[in-house]
Formats: sequence, structure tokens, C-alpha cells
Amino acid sequence: MDKKQKQKLRKFLRELELIKGRHTELVSVYVPQGYELIKIIQHLQQEQGTASNIKDAKTRKHVIDSLERAIVHLRLYKKTPENGLAVFAGNASDKDNKVDIKVWSIEPPEPIKVRLYRCDQNFMTDILKDMFEDKEVHGLIVIDNREANVGLLKGSSITEIYKSTSDVPGKTTKGGQSQQRYARIRELAAHDFYKRVADVVNKQFLSMEELKGILIGGPGHTKETFFNGNYLNNELKKKVLGLRDLSYTGEFGLNELVDKSKDLLAEEVITKEKEILNRFFELLAKEPEKTAYGKKEVEKALENGAVDTLLISEELDDKYIEKLEEKADSFGTKVEIVSVETKEGVQLKELGGVVAMLRFAVY
Repeated sequence: MDKKQKQKLRKFLRELELIKGRHTELVSVYVPQGYELIKIIQHLQQEQGTASNIKDAKTRKHVIDSLERAIVHLRLYKKTPENGLAVFAGNASDKDNKVDIKVWSIEPPEPIKVRLYRCDQNFMTDILKDMFEDKEVHGLIVIDNREANVGLLKGSSITEIYKSTSDVPGKTTKGGQSQQRYARIRELAAHDFYKRVADVVNKQFLSMEELKGILIGGPGHTKETFFNGNYLNNELKKKVLGLRDLSYTGEFGLNELVDKSKDLLAEEVITKEKEILNRFFELLAKEPEKTAYGKKEVEKALENGAVDTLLISEELDDKYIEKLEEKADSFGTKVEIVSVETKEGVQLKELGGVVAMLRFAVY
């Protein structure tokens, strides 16, 4: 899904989410790709008959009228669009004494796989919202002889899914046969620990169709021993993108592994967000006149057509984001919506949620 498709879908969803039904009177219809429209129309006609049994007269009329609007709209299509169709109908009025039955539809950027009819107090938008989610996932493994952590990188979010401490004893200063026996005990304990971690990784990662790659890191040489040994499934070994030396294990280690793998994750959201925000902060330090931050300053720069790149926190109000996007679009300004999953994203939020890199200074 490209940026324009995302923007169109985001705007469409915002409009739908503003509509609230008094009762279960808002109609949502999903037509999967390749499905015959006439069958959907016939189903909705049957639902009109069922709706005539609704006891509350006002709700009954709203549901029947909404279904009729959906049916009329569907008849405008000669065939089901390539990716299917999502249609929504209901009373858009926020006044009790006024009725305004409207219909909305969208040909989604990704294929609809399910056929669905729902009548509820809210429109059913989860299927469309899922299209926004990052489908690709990276596995993260941080390991040394003391502990191991397994996590997932999805978009800009890092989630720990497993952690374990080992039973490997510390090194000894004893000599002779005792030292050799102790080294053997350490070796067996380490082997059991690596196998335990690998069993979890194999079980979790092998079933992930969306797994794009795996990163392994940790202090010392344990990560190499773990990777080169007969622990990971061979199919997963092929997905290992690289090994990284780390200073930490635990939650810090997972974050450090991602930070130290920028070259391997160059196309991933979390790296893009960090890099573009760091570009802004560098510009702010070296050429502050070429930056703007805070709503008032950024809006002024936008009005003057001075903004090259606009960075907006996802935490801002949806309507305000839409207003900024529309203004930016009229001046050919690049727009990036930034999460709060990174420390840089949190910094953006603390700067008012919106900053800009300028084409020229605005005074």
C-alpha cells in the first residue's frame, strides 16, 4: 500500500468513526474479491425482510432504509472490483429529530478475504484497519552464557516474547583435573541452555509466515557459538541477517540489537523514523532557522509554502492531522506520521507533536 492509498484509507476511516448509531442500525457490508455482487444484493434484500421484525419503529426504519441505500449503491457496479468492496450505510445525523441516511464505499488497497454483513451501533472497520498493520516481522535473539531474550520487531514496536536465565556456573580458578571437570560441566550446562532457547525460537518463528529475517546479538562469543552450533532449525538459519556485538542483554539488549542493525533494517519503519527525526534534530542544532516546531510555527511555515518535510506524531488529533496533510499536499510537502514507539518519537510528541524541516527560513 503506497502513501496516497494509506492517506485515502485513513481519511475514509476517520469519517466512518465519527458516525454513532442510537441503536444497532449502522450497516457494514464486505464483499470479498471475486464474489458475485448479485448474491450480496440478494442477502441484503433478505435482511430487509428480517429487519421488518425489529420492535422499535425508528430503528426498524433506519435499518431498512440503510439496507436500501446499500443495495442501490451496489447495483451501480457491473462487477466486483479487483480487491473487493466495503460498503457502509446509516444515519449520519447527530440530531435526534433529523434523519440523514448516507452510504459510503471504498475499493480497498488490499484484497478483502471475508464476506461479512453487520448491523451495529458502530461501523465494522476492523478489516480495513488491519490493512494498516505492518505485515513483516523480524525475530530478535539476544544471548550470552547468563541469560537470553527473544523478541519481535514489528513496524517500530519491539516486543519481548521470551526470557530465560541459564544454569551455567561461573568460571573457576582451580587447576588440574578439577578444572577440566568443571569446564566440562560448564560446557554441558551451556549446551542445554542453548538448546532450550533454540527450542523456543524454532517453535515460535517457524510458524510465522510474515517473518522476514532474524537478528542475533549479545556480549562475547556466545552468539557465534549459538548460531554456528546445531541448535537453530536450518530454515531459520537461512533467515539470519547478521550477528551484532552488544553491551547488554535483557530489554536493553533487544533495543541495542535493533539500533546496531540499521544497515540490515534500512527499509524498516523504526529505522526510518529514527533517521528522519535525527535529521531534524541535527538541523535544529546547526541551522535552527531552517526548522519549525509547535503547531503555531509549523502552520505559519506551511502557509508560506516553506516546509520541505513535515513530521507529525500519531498521538495528535485525527482531524488536526488531516488538516495538516491537506495543507502539505497543496504545497508538495513530504509528510511522515511518526509513532511514539521510539525515544525520538516521544521527543517529537514533547515538542508539540509536529515539526518541520524547511526549504527556506521563515521570519
